[in-house]
Amino acid sequence: MIAIKSKRVALPQGIEEAIVIINNGKITDIVKNNNNLVDCPLIDIGNKVLMPGVIDPHIHINEPGRRDWEGFDSATKAAIAGGLTTLVDMPLNSAPVTTTVQAFEEKLLATEGKLHTNVGFWGGIIPGNTAEIEGLIAKGVLGFKAFLTHSGIDDFPNATEEDLRKAMPIIAKYNLPLLVHCELTDNELRATGDNRSYQNYLISRPKEWEDKAIEMMIRLCEEFNCRVHIVHLSSANSIEQLLKAKENGLPITVESAQHYLYFNAEDIKDGQTQFKCAPPIREKANNEQLWQALKEGIIDLVGTDHSPSTPTLKELESGDFMKAWGGIASLQLALPVLWTAARKREIPFDYIVKWLCEHPAKLIGKSTSKGKIAIGFDADLIVVDTENSFVVTENSLHHKHKTTPYLNETLFGIVEQTYLSGEKVFDNGAFLQLNKGIRL
Repeated sequence: MIAIKSKRVALPQGIEEAIVIINNGKITDIVKNNNNLVDCPLIDIGNKVLMPGVIDPHIHINEPGRRDWEGFDSATKAAIAGGLTTLVDMPLNSAPVTTTVQAFEEKLLATEGKLHTNVGFWGGIIPGNTAEIEGLIAKGVLGFKAFLTHSGIDDFPNATEEDLRKAMPIIAKYNLPLLVHCELTDNELRATGDNRSYQNYLISRPKEWEDKAIEMMIRLCEEFNCRVHIVHLSSANSIEQLLKAKENGLPITVESAQHYLYFNAEDIKDGQTQFKCAPPIREKANNEQLWQALKEGIIDLVGTDHSPSTPTLKELESGDFMKAWGGIASLQLALPVLWTAARKREIPFDYIVKWLCEHPAKLIGKSTSKGKIAIGFDADLIVVDTENSFVVTENSLHHKHKTTPYLNETLFGIVEQTYLSGEKVFDNGAFLQLNKGIRL
């Protein structure tokens, strides 16, 4: 049994002074107005924030098959260094993709001895794999992911409306979420000219693609009463239709990503392919509307969409946005990036806890055990110095590859310690214990 005391404990009702008692991996008591009278070792962290560990439901770990892009060992080390106590792995870009029971079993084998944080898994929906859905559910996937446009790899083709109509009744029966990359592409040529031009790339993936796709998913959500989760929303033009869908009681949730809330298109220079992602990072005016929707609860949570690749695939030398891999490596920086951007807008730290912990726990079906400091919950906790900053360097990152648009950025929110089930696994830059994560 141990106790952690802080003047700033992030409780569900707000940040308060308290002592959190931990026994057998669980939070067993929360004591207030106590003069250190506890019958166990007490760790006093002063003014540092004690909060639930970050839950990131949108991570591409890529193993098996593409471990040269990222793997469970490097990704989950980066996770505990960044205060992420739970990740959910996407069904791509591993090879094989997680669209069959057999492929899922191969993925689980690839995790052995490499889970340094807790990891869950999404299954994938592609044309022709409807018969695999229930088997994947029986094996323990937390929900399913579908693309409405080309995913970037040919072995995870996009689902059509017809495919979704087959899948959604099954997913709804088990009350699991269907996560959707919402872009409905057309054949109209929008971008011409210089492939190094960021504005050219931005024009090539217009907001209308997102808006049309989200309109379709709202319609299907209503028809099948299937939980729908819109991943990485970047188009502010869809906020109004999402608000109406929520007001109408539809089981729809929305996620945006740190890079849409931290960067703006106007600041990205030509050839800076480290910023390429899909949908693209949009203009400042658009992104301020995303912030407003996040504060109002129309956007429920924020996930990194950590999607790394080899530096060669990012086309850093050519600066060709049309050829470069679309994905941003950032999982270790989930909390400081969002806090730094929120802090500039004078948003209280309480919101960060809801966006990165409490609401992601609901999405993945763990709202009664994770995402809050509450009695009976798992003691997955982190200690954060919210007032001090650090500069992102290659040496500080534990991702397999260091290509990220956050290099040299000054970020607030230093994750000092990470606890998994009450055991300290990371402390001020040092990995104290590895392989302490579990499969959700």
